[in-house]
Parts: sequence; C-alpha cells; structure tokens
Amino acid sequence: MTGLWIAIAIVVILVIWVIVIYNTLVRLRENRENAFADIDVQLKQRHDLVPQLLGAVKGYMEHERETLENITKARQNAVDASTVNDKIAAEKELTSALSGLNIQVEAYPDLKANENFMQLQNELSDIENKLAAVRRYFNSSTKELNVSVQKFPNVIFAGMFGFQEEPMFDLGDSKREAMEEPPEIKF
Repeated sequence: MTGLWIAIAIVVILVIWVIVIYNTLVRLRENRENAFADIDVQLKQRHDLVPQLLGAVKGYMEHERETLENITKARQNAVDASTVNDKIAAEKELTSALSGLNIQVEAYPDLKANENFMQLQNELSDIENKLAAVRRYFNSSTKELNVSVQKFPNVIFAGMFGFQEEPMFDLGDSKREAMEEPPEIKF
C-alpha cells in the first residue's frame, strides 16, 4: 500500500512539474507577443508618417522617383505583413528604404530648410528612437523565451506543446550599429 502512495505521489509531482514548465513557456510567449504589440504601435505611427514625409519630399525630388517608389512599396509591404516574422522582414526593408531617403535629402538644401519637412523628420526621428527601445525589449523577451525552450528539461516538453525558438527583430549586421544610435538630423 505504501508503494502505491509513493507511485501516486511521484506521478502527481511529475504532473505538477510539467504544468509548471508549460505555464512558464506560455507566460514567456505572451511576454514576447506583448512586446511585439508595443513595436506594432510604433510601426503604425511610422507607417502613418511615411506618406506625409513623402508628400513633403515629392515636389523637391521629382527625379528621384525610384527612391520614393521603393519607400512606398516597402511601406505597403510592412502594412500588409500579417505574422510577426513577416513584419520583421518587411520592417527591415522599410528601414533600408528610409535610410536611402535620408541620403537623397542631403542633396536638397531647400527641402532641409522646409519647416513642414523638418517637423516630419523630427517626428520620424522620435518614432525611430522609440522603435529602438521597444525592439530591445522585444528581443529581450524573445531571448528569454528561446533560452527557456532550449533548457533542459523544458526542451523535452516544448516541442510537444508546440513551443519553438522564435526569431529576434534583427536589423542585420550592417544596420545594427547604426540603428542603435539615435537618428541624426542635419541642417
């Protein structure tokens, strides 16, 4: 009879242990999704600001149509992205296209003096700073989830419960250092 109680106690302990692992993984996944929701808010503001910025630039840069078209296309891809991974890829493309705009703007002193453009540029700079902060938080949440998924004994149950390693919001090696710095606005 004592052996039966010991067996029942071991089973109960194992069940509780698996429940704790599962609940920890769920909490970490939800933290990551919440962190991406913060990014999504900033991305929406950036997506809304881009057409205004392009409108201010169009008159000055009519012959730079390719740059403007690339930004418009990248913005639309970012707006249309539905999954976290698709949004990360689309935002990399938009960030790259916007950096091309900053390079082109340098050639237009009148545009750089335009008050409306400067206000939009400042708003974009503010959004980019906020994005950098929430991206760091998202990547921290993702790292915490990934570490937990890889740890033993969690790794045994993670796959069974549908948990997997998730990608970071990585800007790529060439952009990482530049994006961690606040955008510089030159007059």
